[in-house]
Amino acid sequence: MEFCPKCGCVLVEKNKSFICARCNYKAKSKVKIEASEKIGVRPEIGVITDKETDVFPIINAVCPKCQHKEAYFWTSQTRAGDEAETRFFRCTKCKNTWREYH
Repeated sequence: MEFCPKCGCVLVEKNKSFICARCNYKAKSKVKIEASEKIGVRPEIGVITDKETDVFPIINAVCPKCQHKEAYFWTSQTRAGDEAETRFFRCTKCKNTWREYH
Protein backbone atom coordinates (compact mmCIF):
# COMPACT_ATOMS: atom_id res chain seq x y z
CA MET A 1 0.00 0.00 0.00
CA GLU A 2 1.39 3.38 -0.94
CA PHE A 3 0.59 6.79 0.47
CA CYS A 4 0.61 10.22 -1.14
CA PRO A 5 3.86 12.09 -0.35
CA LYS A 6 1.96 15.42 -0.33
CA CYS A 7 -1.06 14.76 1.90
CA GLY A 8 -0.61 11.21 3.26
CA CYS A 9 -3.82 9.79 1.77
CA VAL A 10 -3.85 6.24 0.36
CA LEU A 11 -3.19 6.04 -3.38
CA VAL A 12 -5.99 4.35 -5.35
CA GLU A 13 -5.88 2.75 -8.78
CA LYS A 14 -7.61 4.61 -11.58
CA ASN A 15 -7.10 3.84 -15.29
CA LYS A 16 -4.02 1.65 -14.61
CA SER A 17 -2.28 4.42 -12.66
CA PHE A 18 -2.34 5.30 -8.98
CA ILE A 19 -3.58 8.71 -7.88
CA CYS A 20 -4.43 10.42 -4.62
CA ALA A 21 -8.18 10.88 -4.16
CA ARG A 22 -7.66 14.01 -2.07
CA CYS A 23 -5.03 16.10 -3.89
CA ASN A 24 -4.88 14.32 -7.31
CA TYR A 25 -1.16 13.47 -6.97
CA LYS A 26 -0.19 10.88 -9.62
CA ALA A 27 2.44 8.25 -8.82
CA LYS A 28 5.34 8.25 -11.30
CA SER A 29 6.22 4.58 -10.85
CA LYS A 30 4.21 1.40 -10.51
CA VAL A 31 2.75 0.90 -7.06
CA LYS A 32 3.01 -2.52 -5.47
CA ILE A 33 0.07 -3.33 -3.23
CA GLU A 34 0.65 -5.97 -0.56
CA ALA A 35 -1.42 -7.09 2.34
CA SER A 36 -0.17 -9.16 5.24
CA GLU A 37 -1.58 -10.23 8.54
CA LYS A 38 0.00 -11.81 11.58
CA ILE A 39 -2.24 -14.35 13.24
CA GLY A 40 -1.51 -15.02 16.87
CA VAL A 41 -2.45 -17.93 19.03
CA ARG A 42 -6.05 -17.82 20.18
CA PRO A 43 -6.54 -17.74 23.93
CA GLU A 44 -8.21 -20.77 25.41
CA ILE A 45 -11.89 -20.56 26.23
CA GLY A 46 -12.47 -20.75 29.96
CA VAL A 47 -14.68 -23.49 31.31
CA ILE A 48 -16.90 -22.79 34.30
CA THR A 49 -17.17 -25.68 36.71
CA ASP A 50 -20.09 -26.39 39.03
CA LYS A 51 -18.16 -24.99 42.00
CA GLU A 52 -17.88 -21.56 40.34
CA THR A 53 -21.56 -21.20 39.42
CA ASP A 54 -23.02 -20.82 42.92
CA VAL A 55 -23.11 -17.02 43.09
CA PHE A 56 -26.60 -16.78 44.56
CA PRO A 57 -27.35 -15.17 47.93
CA ILE A 58 -27.27 -17.45 50.98
CA ILE A 59 -30.27 -17.45 53.31
CA ASN A 60 -31.39 -19.40 56.38
CA ALA A 61 -33.43 -22.37 55.12
CA VAL A 62 -33.51 -25.93 56.41
CA CYS A 63 -32.56 -28.59 53.85
CA PRO A 64 -35.15 -31.40 53.78
CA LYS A 65 -32.41 -33.95 53.01
CA CYS A 66 -29.55 -33.21 55.46
CA GLN A 67 -31.18 -30.62 57.81
CA HIS A 68 -28.40 -28.08 57.12
CA LYS A 69 -29.58 -24.54 57.88
CA GLU A 70 -28.12 -22.57 54.93
CA ALA A 71 -29.13 -22.59 51.26
CA TYR A 72 -28.61 -20.63 48.06
CA PHE A 73 -31.74 -18.84 46.87
CA TRP A 74 -33.16 -17.73 43.49
CA THR A 75 -36.56 -17.18 41.89
CA SER A 76 -38.01 -18.02 38.51
CA GLN A 77 -41.33 -17.41 36.77
CA THR A 78 -42.45 -20.98 36.05
CA ARG A 79 -46.19 -20.40 35.64
CA ALA A 80 -48.36 -17.71 34.06
CA GLY A 81 -47.25 -14.11 34.39
CA ASP A 82 -50.08 -13.18 36.74
CA GLU A 83 -49.12 -15.91 39.27
CA ALA A 84 -46.38 -15.78 41.90
CA GLU A 85 -42.79 -16.77 41.20
CA THR A 86 -41.34 -20.11 42.26
CA ARG A 87 -38.54 -19.89 44.82
CA PHE A 88 -35.68 -22.36 44.45
CA PHE A 89 -33.21 -23.37 47.16
CA ARG A 90 -29.94 -25.34 46.99
CA CYS A 91 -28.29 -26.60 50.16
CA THR A 92 -24.78 -25.20 50.67
CA LYS A 93 -23.66 -28.50 52.19
CA CYS A 94 -25.16 -31.40 50.16
CA LYS A 95 -26.25 -29.43 47.01
CA ASN A 96 -29.82 -30.78 47.28
CA THR A 97 -32.24 -28.54 45.35
CA TRP A 98 -35.90 -27.97 46.25
CA ARG A 99 -38.57 -25.42 45.47
CA GLU A 100 -41.29 -23.53 47.22
CA TYR A 101 -44.45 -22.20 45.59
CA HIS A 102 -46.25 -19.08 46.81
